[in-house]
Amino acid sequence: MSRSQDIRMVDVNEKPVTLRQATARGQVVMKPSTLNTIKEGGLPKGDVLAAAKVAGIMAAKQTHSLLPLCHPLIIDNIDVQLNLNEKASTVDIKATVKGSGKTGFEMEALTAVAISALTIYDMCKSIDTSMRLENIRLTQKSGGKSGEVVLE
Repeated sequence: MSRSQDIRMVDVNEKPVTLRQATARGQVVMKPSTLNTIKEGGLPKGDVLAAAKVAGIMAAKQTHSLLPLCHPLIIDNIDVQLNLNEKASTVDIKATVKGSGKTGFEMEALTAVAISALTIYDMCKSIDTSMRLENIRLTQKSGGKSGEVVLE
């Protein structure tokens, strides 16, 4: 058997539909001057935080198209929050995805954070080549067989 035949989508047919939720977080680390420019709205491409929020929401809805073995899910709510952390010189990103399904929303929440971070990077790269995307991780999930899992 070739290795490509080992690849398969997991069969969730027998799993019950339950209410599910997943939350992910991450940061974009940047120069303080870049954070200030975002705060003041002085970038050529426009409102960084608004664009990053919309990009995260859109990305979560397209996760199954981006990751080859992800199931398409019906999402009831996506909440993307972006907070300027002046002390750490970061944009802190939090995404929570909710819905009912046979499998969880972890990948959708992680995708929302990653694409929000990439949007910030794209919109600010002309003024800050030292930016870093950091610590993208799942922080919480609930629903299904695992129940409530709190990672931080």
